[in-house]
Amino acid sequence: MGFLWTLIIGLIVGAIAKFLMPGKDPGGVIVTMLIGVVGALLAGFLGRSLGWYQNPGEGPGIIASIIGALILLLLYRLFIGRRGTTVP
Repeated sequence: MGFLWTLIIGLIVGAIAKFLMPGKDPGGVIVTMLIGVVGALLAGFLGRSLGWYQNPGEGPGIIASIIGALILLLLYRLFIGRRGTTVP
């Protein structure tokens, strides 16, 4: 049941991140869900690295997860987004 909640929260976080950073991003429900879940994992990793989360079971909140998903979308646009452009 916990895995299902993770996917639902990931979908919500990914949708909010896409709403806050409009533009051409990978689409679909599955990709949006993955962006949210990976964004939360990224926020948890950064939070533990900076010492914000000291308890082993403590994870990022919804706002930190959204920020992590926004960072993920920004990295996508920086690296993958330019692949389709050509220089004359």
